[in-house]
Amino acid sequence: MNDRIYLSSPDIGEREEEYVLTAMRSGWIAPLGPDVDAFEAELAERIGVRHAIAVSSGTAGLHLGLLGLGIGQGDLVLTSTMTFTATANAIVYTGAEPYFIDCDPETGNMDPALLRETLERLAQIGESAAAIVPVDLFGKTANYGEICAIADQYGLPVLSDAAESLGASHDGRPAGSHGRAAVISFNGNKIMTTSGGGMVLTDDADLAAQTRYLATQARQPTRHYEHTDIGYNYRLSNLLAALGRAQLSRLSEMIIRRRQMRQRYKDLFAAAEGVEIFGGANDDNDNFWLTSIVVDSTRTGWCPDDLSAALHRQNIESRPMWKPMHLQPVFAKAQANTNGTSERLFEMGLTLPSGSALRECEIERVLACARAFLEERA
Repeated sequence: MNDRIYLSSPDIGEREEEYVLTAMRSGWIAPLGPDVDAFEAELAERIGVRHAIAVSSGTAGLHLGLLGLGIGQGDLVLTSTMTFTATANAIVYTGAEPYFIDCDPETGNMDPALLRETLERLAQIGESAAAIVPVDLFGKTANYGEICAIADQYGLPVLSDAAESLGASHDGRPAGSHGRAAVISFNGNKIMTTSGGGMVLTDDADLAAQTRYLATQARQPTRHYEHTDIGYNYRLSNLLAALGRAQLSRLSEMIIRRRQMRQRYKDLFAAAEGVEIFGGANDDNDNFWLTSIVVDSTRTGWCPDDLSAALHRQNIESRPMWKPMHLQPVFAKAQANTNGTSERLFEMGLTLPSGSALRECEIERVLACARAFLEERA
């Protein structure tokens, strides 16, 4: 059996080994340290924000970001339904309730028209939201121009879930620089990784200070351990920050590799009637984290599961797009404004191996398997 090919394996090499070994030899093994400080400064500079706080996961970052916005028990937070569950879970951690908004068909990101419609509906019944959490799907940023304008009209803060979009941009501004604050993920399958980790990014000095305080167990500045608030063990370790610094120095080249993989899929499926590269018509500002296809089975004669099964037989990973949050059993009672788009993408979409660590022989194996499948079904 051939070795398993994954959607997005960590892209780790000699530079990462060098940075982590140097951090280990420095003696800064415990959480925090000079590499954490440097990682925060380097990412803040790249994104163009004043403050960056390194945390243990993107989920932790979302939780802290929401707390920094004052979100709490009984609040209503509008968020994307087309996302990984961590977005909604973080809202629930605060005691708030998620309200899911459907997406536009081209990007899978929050539909601004539905967002406005939802806020108008709430106003009509005398209710209001407390915040908006748009999600950047698969490396393409949400339409922050429209979303932030709507948020300003209703006096709502925006927390950008940029977990998947580091290196992308919108209207000339980097992902992670939109809204009152933004959160990046460095999970093992992301565009760059610290094994597990995340970053809260903001220009708001007070929010940044509150985030650092809560992330380090809300310890008061005394010689002994003094606590007046409930805090969290959410800070990133110095060793993982060293890994992140090495990855950040290679981010641009890793994005180029993923862009090249996207193009090879475009070339492969160009003549396949009924198959489109998801978001491929407008991907100049993407980070190309994951490449997905959308399959119209009424035209192809086959469905995404058929191709997925063929890839699986060759030990190649593929998976559907995110199952919308409003369809998840755990959120069955949550409010939602849906138009069927996210459900269609879940049914018609298939995500393919996209990582920058893919070797040429692995790329050829994926393409050969998909090409043989298409020829068989032609």
